[in-house]
Amino acid sequence: MLEIERVKFGIQGLDKALNSGIPKGNLVLVSGGAGTGKTTFSLQFLVNGALLFGEKGLYISTEQNVSELRKAAANFGWKLEELEKSGMVRLKYLNILKGDSFLKNIRAECEDFQPKRVVIDSLTTLTDSILVTDLKEDIAFSVVQVAETVNPIPRTERIVAKTILYHLIDALRAISSTVLLTSELLEDEKGLSADEVSEFITDGVIILYYFGVGATEARSMIIRKMRYTAHEKKSILYDIFNDGIRVVSEEEAYKL
Repeated sequence: MLEIERVKFGIQGLDKALNSGIPKGNLVLVSGGAGTGKTTFSLQFLVNGALLFGEKGLYISTEQNVSELRKAAANFGWKLEELEKSGMVRLKYLNILKGDSFLKNIRAECEDFQPKRVVIDSLTTLTDSILVTDLKEDIAFSVVQVAETVNPIPRTERIVAKTILYHLIDALRAISSTVLLTSELLEDEKGLSADEVSEFITDGVIILYYFGVGATEARSMIIRKMRYTAHEKKSILYDIFNDGIRVVSEEEAYKL
C-alpha cells in the first residue's frame, strides 16, 4: 500500500485530527468569518513549516501588505523578517486592481522560490474584483473591478468566479506545493465560501467558527472534507493565544 506523504500544521490536536497531517500537494480552503483567525492560522502554517519541519513557505496576500503581515506575526513572537532573510519564508503582496496577471505572478514567485507550502489570502478579494481579460494560451488573467464591466446578475458573477477559480486551481496544482486558500464566510451564506464554488474544487475544506453564548465566547473548526485521508468529523475547539493557535479541550474553551 502506497504511504501518503503528509504536511503537518505543527498544531497539536489538529495534525492528529488530520491523521498526521494534510496529504502533500492538497489544496485546502480555509473559510471563516471575522475574528476566527484565518490569517493567524495561515501564517502559523508557514512559520511552523519553516521552524519545525524545514519547509519553505510563500505567503501571497491580496489584502494586507508585507509590513502588515510582519506586524501581525510579531504579535505571536514570530520573526518573519529573520525567516525571510534565511530564505525560509517569502511574503508577497499583489495589488489585484493594478491589472497585472495574477496567475503569472503566482507562477513566477513559485518557480523562483520553490516553496513546499503556499498561502493565498484571500480568494474573497480576488473573486470580488475580477474580470477575465486574457484567458489565452498561458491561462493567465488580469484583474480589474468587476462592477464596471460585468452584468451584476448573480448567475453571471458565479460563472465568472467559477472560471477564474478553475484556472487558479489548475495553476496551483502545477506547482506541486501544499496550499491554503482563505475565504470569508458570512453567517447568512449558504455555501462554505464567499464564492460558493471553491469548496467543490479544492481537495480539503476547513471551516473556522467564532461564537458566543452569553458572556462566553469560543472558537471551533470543522474539517468538512480532506481528500486522500481519513479525518476527524467532529468540531475541534481552539483558541488564539500569545504564541498562536492551539487546540483546547471543552473545559479549557469555556474557561478562556
